Amino acid sequence: MTGPVRRPVLRTLLTGVVTAVASAGLALTGAGTAHAATPLPAHVFAPYFEAWNGDSLSGLASQSGNKYLTMAFIQAATKGSCTPYWNGDSGMPISSANFGSDISALRASGGDVIPSFGGYTADNTGTEIADSCTDVNSIAAAYEKVITTYDISRIDLDTEDNSLTNSAGIDRRNKAVKAVEDWAAANGRSIQFSYTLPTTTTGLAASGLKVLQNAVSNNARIDVVNLMTFDYYDGATHNMATDTQTAAQGLHDQLKTLYPAKTDAQLWGSIGVTEMPGIDDYGAAETFTTANATTVYNWAVSKGINTLSFWALQRDNGGCPGTGGSDTCSGTTQSTWQFSHTFEPFTSGGTTPPPPTNDFSLSLTPSSASVAAGSSSSASVKTAVTAGSAQSVALAVSGAPAGVTASVSPGSVTAGGSATLSVSTTAAAASGTYTLTVTGTEGSAVHSATYSLTVTGGTTTCTAAQWSSSAVYVGGNTVSWKGHTWKAKWWTTGEEPGTTGEWGVWQDLGAC
Repeated sequence: MTGPVRRPVLRTLLTGVVTAVASAGLALTGAGTAHAATPLPAHVFAPYFEAWNGDSLSGLASQSGNKYLTMAFIQAATKGSCTPYWNGDSGMPISSANFGSDISALRASGGDVIPSFGGYTADNTGTEIADSCTDVNSIAAAYEKVITTYDISRIDLDTEDNSLTNSAGIDRRNKAVKAVEDWAAANGRSIQFSYTLPTTTTGLAASGLKVLQNAVSNNARIDVVNLMTFDYYDGATHNMATDTQTAAQGLHDQLKTLYPAKTDAQLWGSIGVTEMPGIDDYGAAETFTTANATTVYNWAVSKGINTLSFWALQRDNGGCPGTGGSDTCSGTTQSTWQFSHTFEPFTSGGTTPPPPTNDFSLSLTPSSASVAAGSSSSASVKTAVTAGSAQSVALAVSGAPAGVTASVSPGSVTAGGSATLSVSTTAAAASGTYTLTVTGTEGSAVHSATYSLTVTGGTTTCTAAQWSSSAVYVGGNTVSWKGHTWKAKWWTTGEEPGTTGEWGVWQDLGAC
């Protein structure tokens, strides 16, 4: 998850908090003073809050109904430093002057915060505290400063990109975690550590698993392993709810090997998942819908997982239909705070939310086609009543690239009726496989289905400008390099396409 420079995730992801003084209503304690922070609930929903953009933490918490938030991110200002700052900004030290009154207000309403160290930008620039600082005691002191300044009970470690392959940083980080846990025990404190890691649809990749294996070897207790269940970048079309469940099951099985003495309930109780509402950084093929949210919520309650989250609170609105990877909106059709409202009951132990009074299903037949550039294809859009009575369903299609036109006719049907998806291509359409998303909306019920369109015999020349090592690129920019077209997932400069790996900034769009 990203930090202050770009959205990203990446996530591509995660939290940070600030200090408090007595006047702000928070306990300000010394590193050696015994003080027990209030533990988090055993099951907690804590979406990420982007702490770098000036939004009010307590204000958005109140508006959205969220009581717990994960704050992104804490990192060093420069590579080699051991001093933590919010967002790596030397003007935002870990002190009560930053976010203190906001955190106090959140606690007064019965909530709390989880500060997060790392994030994609820190992991990519060497400013993640354990990558930057080579002294284990100084890293531990940075964690302890956040704990005592804000009196928090959990620290999140968002570890991705280069931090996943920095073996020295991994070892230092886990040694520091162990040191802090020993310090906390000696001083009557309760502190948890969570790792937030990228995942495949079947569990952690080898690099993420090595982070946990190193923690075990250092006797560092990791209370929660939180999967970023988005930005898979594997070229497949995803049912994001299903993939969350298979990813978590894979993690469960990996944790069973690492911690053979734990019961099944204990294993599930140490797992977290973080979704990305709407269209993630990859694009429409990875869209987490409002219906997916209900499915994941019910599954999370049934499994008894520890943490439910999403990236990020500021995205929880439908202000930019069809847009992927935005910092400020989901790109899908939704009401404001709809994802928050779906997940919020999870904190109190979770109860299955009542189904909508009226609901429907939507499907496409066929769901894919291969056409020569200049040709057309079509599919039947079928709806059915799944709850209540038949209501009018508004239909729309998104995701068509340049040279491709897609439409649904009629634009609305009564649930149970059908429509036609018509797709036409021009000779100038570029060869490749594209995902079109048909969305149906009926009141608060929103469902979608995807159509995989493969164009053959189209343009293959490299039309994008050549990559430049000195240029600055933002998410969505395309370049040509070594016979391929590449798309930037987020802000970058100086990173050569083809060298950043599957979790890196450049997406290979194929030969040109």
